Amino acid sequence: MPNEHVLRTAPGVRARQPWFPAGRPGVGALPEHVARTGLGTWWADHPLRPRAAAVSCAGYAILAGDPCATDPGDLAPLAHCYVATPDRFLPLLGSAFERIVPWERMIWAYGDPVPAARPAPAATIRPLVPADAPAVRALGPDLAWIAAGWGGPAGLAASGHGWGAFRDRRLVSLACTLFAGSRYEDIAVATLPDERGRGLASACVRALCADIASRGCIPSWSCSRDNHPSRHLAAKCGFQLIHTYVHYALGAPVAGLRRPAEAPRP
Repeated sequence: MPNEHVLRTAPGVRARQPWFPAGRPGVGALPEHVARTGLGTWWADHPLRPRAAAVSCAGYAILAGDPCATDPGDLAPLAHCYVATPDRFLPLLGSAFERIVPWERMIWAYGDPVPAARPAPAATIRPLVPADAPAVRALGPDLAWIAAGWGGPAGLAASGHGWGAFRDRRLVSLACTLFAGSRYEDIAVATLPDERGRGLASACVRALCADIASRGCIPSWSCSRDNHPSRHLAAKCGFQLIHTYVHYALGAPVAGLRRPAEAPRP
């Protein structure tokens, strides 16, 4: 019989709607994104009768349920993630990881489009297609995070959820959906350092937002309260602040804790 106090992979837990409600903005769209795409991982203390569960993708996670249903060592799969969770889990996280750093986050939703303040940039703004995978990869390791929600450059390029700015066939700026939910699509933006300040990011964001609206969804935008360039770009493109919350940057698991056993295969 499986140990019910081990947080293990459990795809069936996605039906636990009270923990992972649909139609939420920001990182709240992560569970729907994982359910729709099959990317990311579901975790639970029991595959059929969960009392604690988590869902993770692209370095982000949501942890919910009863903290008494798991032990500190059971949380090792969430190491180095940014975790959104109720306060009742904080003592458990503090016992499980070498560091736990709170980050205050802001969630914005797209409002009325704001007219562009400058002429269109000298670049081609267009949707990504599967053949653009090498161009996404060429953004380099520092910007590789932007494709993580789709499993990497090939997944993002083929997703139908990205817009890029191309100059001389080189991708220099990119806006894409990071997590696609049923009501909100949370977006991400990346621009090569030497191409910033030229209106490329805002042009990609505006095109992506129009695309998201055509799918009947609302673009959302998440960033740290301290990320002033991101906040400025959100306001410039017509996003309005709707919510703040705290997520936690987790470090390595505390040495010596019991680790969860490998989940039995169905």
